[in-house]
Amino acid sequence: MSETAFAKINLALHVRTRREDGYHELETLFAFVEAGDVLTARASPRDEVRVTGEFAGGLDNPFDNLVSKALSALPRTDGLAITLEKNLPVAAGLGGGSADAGAVFRIVRNRYGLPQDWTARAARLGADVPACVESRTCIGRGTGTELEPLVDDSLAEVFCLLVNPRVPLSTGPVFANWDGTDRGPLPTGTAREIALAGRNDLEAPAISLCPAIAGVLAALAETDPLLHRMSGSGATCFALYESAEACEDASAQVAAIHPGWWRMQGALRY
Repeated sequence: MSETAFAKINLALHVRTRREDGYHELETLFAFVEAGDVLTARASPRDEVRVTGEFAGGLDNPFDNLVSKALSALPRTDGLAITLEKNLPVAAGLGGGSADAGAVFRIVRNRYGLPQDWTARAARLGADVPACVESRTCIGRGTGTELEPLVDDSLAEVFCLLVNPRVPLSTGPVFANWDGTDRGPLPTGTAREIALAGRNDLEAPAISLCPAIAGVLAALAETDPLLHRMSGSGATCFALYESAEACEDASAQVAAIHPGWWRMQGALRY
C-alpha cells in the first residue's frame, strides 16, 4: 500500500482574530500539490514507523511524529509497518506532518474503513489534518477544521512551484507576531478568483522572523507567475503557472540563481 502525502499550500490565509484559548480564527483556501512525502505500508503484527528521505533528520523521534499518532488514533484489526519517505522540509508551511497523517488515514480507509468520527479524530491531531485526508481544494474556517468543499475546475491545468530557503520556521512564533489587525474576510467566487483576490496575513510577521522569505518571493516574482505568495506560516513560498513548461522554466531560473534553495513542482489537485 502506498500513498503520497500531498504538499498542502494556503492559496489565501486571512487571520481574523485571536481567540481566548490561544488559537486564531482564520479563513483559508487550502490547495494540494501532486507531490510530497511518500508513505509505503504493509501489514505487520504491530505498528512500526521508519523514516527515510532528504528530511528524515528533521524528525528526531519517528514514534512521536504524526504518522505514529495517526496510527494510534484509528482502530484496526492488525498493525501496519510504514516507511515514510520525507521529501518535504519540516516546519515549512506545507503541512508536512498533517499531510503524512492524512495519508495514513487514506491507507487505513482503503484497508479497513474509517470510523464515523474520523474527522474529529483527525482534528485532534492538528488543525490541517482533516483537510489533508481528502487533499482536495477547500475552504477552511475556525482554526482550519471547519471545511467547505469547493468543487470547480478553475485551477485545472495549473502548476505549482514550491521554494524554501532551507530555513525552518515554527508556526507558533509567527502567529504570536501577527499584529492582531482584521484585514477582512476571504473573498468569494471560484478557487482561482479567491486565490487571486486573497492574501496571506502571516507573510509580514513571518518575514520579520525570517527575512529570507522576502528574497524567495522576489525571486518568484521574476518568473512571471499567475500568482506567488507565502504558504501557511512559511518559510515555503509558491508560484502558480498556466503550464507545466512555464513551471519547469521558472524552477530552472530560480535554481540558476539560488542553487541551495529547496524546490518541488507539480500540478494542483482539484
